Amino acid sequence: MDALLPYVVKFNGIMWNTVLIFLLCGTGIYFSIRLKFVQVTKFKAAFKQVFGGMKFGNKAGKDGMSSFQSLATAIAAQVGTGNLAGAATAIVSGGPGAIFWMWLSAFFGMGTIFAEATLAQKYKTKVDGQVTGGPAYYIRDGLNCKWLAAFFSVTIILALGFIGNMVQANSIADAFHSAFGVNQMVVGVIIAILAGFIFIGGISRIASFTEKVVPIMALFYIIGSLFIVFKNYTHILPAFEMIFVGAFNPQAVLGGALGVTVKNAMRYGVARGLFSNEAGMGSTPHAHAIAKVNHPAEQGLSAMVGVFIDTFIVLTLTALVILTTGVLGDGKTGIALTQEAFGVGMGSIGNSFIAITLLFFAFSTIIGWYFFAEANIKYLFNGKGLMVFKLLVMFFIFLGSCAKVDLVWELADTFNGLMVFPNLIALLLLSPAVIHMYKDFLDKKNSLVK
Repeated sequence: MDALLPYVVKFNGIMWNTVLIFLLCGTGIYFSIRLKFVQVTKFKAAFKQVFGGMKFGNKAGKDGMSSFQSLATAIAAQVGTGNLAGAATAIVSGGPGAIFWMWLSAFFGMGTIFAEATLAQKYKTKVDGQVTGGPAYYIRDGLNCKWLAAFFSVTIILALGFIGNMVQANSIADAFHSAFGVNQMVVGVIIAILAGFIFIGGISRIASFTEKVVPIMALFYIIGSLFIVFKNYTHILPAFEMIFVGAFNPQAVLGGALGVTVKNAMRYGVARGLFSNEAGMGSTPHAHAIAKVNHPAEQGLSAMVGVFIDTFIVLTLTALVILTTGVLGDGKTGIALTQEAFGVGMGSIGNSFIAITLLFFAFSTIIGWYFFAEANIKYLFNGKGLMVFKLLVMFFIFLGSCAKVDLVWELADTFNGLMVFPNLIALLLLSPAVIHMYKDFLDKKNSLVK
């Protein structure tokens, strides 16, 4: 099996670093223009949609979740280990300027995710009396293409439900072993049991978990990061200077010896940004499909807030912690660089902080990704075999925490990429429906004002 590794790595490099960057960014630019930059004109309305009159403790059930619970479930999946490791990887590979391109990709990604969530609302349905939806449903019912819908379902089940959740579990186990010396197998058993408890509780327990945990984990990380950034306040402006100058002239920041070019900054910034916020990947529409809203476009607005929080807040704070603590250039990358930055910023508690943050981020991602995969099990098997699927996911969580196999990790990237293609095909071909729903939403809003 290891003989396949170099071929998979090469395939992933071509797919993620060239093809998908252009397709995802192009789709985001297209929808941003067609929707008249909804991410700007309706930015305030989007936050009001999410947080205006927000109430905790709403009971989710067969008729779906509240708009906030759906967004919390989406954010649970979006904000994961990529937010800790992704920014660090982008900065090391593309220089600080990569963060600028990460922001730009997220800006256009907000247009894409608006389209995804709106279509998911339009084509949602019921399976065994339970509201469900996602790309498989708008591919089947909007495009009338069952084989493409089935292909999407299989790839997302493999990418997120099984392989992806192995990656998340491994991150938690490694972090706790490094910080506290806990055996990975013990961590794996605990994670699998806790996850299984939430899985078996169904939509009600998933919604209850995400609406409580997501705000807590976000505040925990934001406060910790801001503490470090403001502690090093004299480096804040230089950090932003490094980002903006490095986006167009990396040598002015890092020096030509490192070989970082504008192309590197763009490639790694855009790739890590899209991989983190998942705009266009077809994952988060499963959560947005079951929101209880008055108009499909309302959930499109809510979905944009998820991308904003993921990239412009969480990823940006990670980048600023790295840049203001001066750890860049120490030879580390990924999560190791982030850990070092928090170690410098917080002292002896830095490693513990990252371990706890990883627990929050990765475990919430496991719950979100399970939920997305479950929607596709429902699609393929009409609601049958869910208990078997829950048990299988628990087993893969345990397996992932105990052993790291490079090929499996690369395959996660492969299937993550493959599931993007049918989703983007559907988004572009169904774009007239998105435009129509957005105009209908605006017309109804304007009629209420009159």
